[in-house]
Amino acid sequence: MPLPVQTVAEMQRWFTFRDFNHFVEIFFTISRCLKTAEDYELIAYEFGANMAHQHVRYAEVTFSPSTHHFSLGVPFDTFFAGLTQGRKRAQSEFGIKIGWIFDIVRDIPDATRNRERAAYTVAVAQEGMKDGVVALGLGGAEINHPPEQYASWFEKARAAGLHSAPHAGETVGPASVWGALQTLGVERLGHGVRSIEDPNLIAYLQERQIPLEVCPTSNICLGVYPAISNHPFPQLYAAGIPITINSDDPPLFNTTLTHEVGLLFDVFNFDVKTANDILLNGVRHSFLPQEEKSALEVTFRADMAQLQHELAL
Repeated sequence: MPLPVQTVAEMQRWFTFRDFNHFVEIFFTISRCLKTAEDYELIAYEFGANMAHQHVRYAEVTFSPSTHHFSLGVPFDTFFAGLTQGRKRAQSEFGIKIGWIFDIVRDIPDATRNRERAAYTVAVAQEGMKDGVVALGLGGAEINHPPEQYASWFEKARAAGLHSAPHAGETVGPASVWGALQTLGVERLGHGVRSIEDPNLIAYLQERQIPLEVCPTSNICLGVYPAISNHPFPQLYAAGIPITINSDDPPLFNTTLTHEVGLLFDVFNFDVKTANDILLNGVRHSFLPQEEKSALEVTFRADMAQLQHELAL
């Protein structure tokens, strides 16, 4: 698969995103390297290995089925067989667990194709529920693509037992978040950082305890904020909204979850107790069954206490 860069220096320049659309362009170029079930198995397995290396025990990972089927020409039976096998191998070898969030890609200009892809995503998400698909998401460029038009697809997914975890409030402000909250049955919101621009929205999120998946490095790379010092993470946490710390697309943003956790201390100046609370939010607001969530939180609390004792924190 030919790439538009030949050297490391060219790759670094290529990965300096001009905007969200440039990010999508690079994402598509890289995704075209995936052709066979074995390719998808490899990325799922290696993702699991990377989870284990960072002491991550469970992750809910976004995947865009319509991109691979319609844009890349890879059928569901190929990509999902690979993802499923890679997921199983990773769980067997590393003791980690992966759940999938299949997301609708919203920025398809043609209305007919847009609906076709949304319907496809919901259908394969339902089909994949027995093999780890836990939620329906909504991704792609927010600008000129409001969430409200996907209400019927989210209603169908939720009726089938899938959770609702759309992205909103990243490159568009509070209106996008309100639209998702009012029409998509949101249980957890991807990004949502620009909610900070509307005090009434902040109050709504706090009152209903709707969690936000916050990805600080991604927000800087995509120009949502000019610098990490401008990021509203501390203000969102102080408002009493359940915040989780996330890595978005780690290779594309040259980050890891470990690095993002480090920002809690090094940039946002949280103490250990607060950082632990933010990490535990990831367990509390996951889509695991309640019994598994409770058991995982007990395990994490014990590990945190042991680390604090060993490091005299």
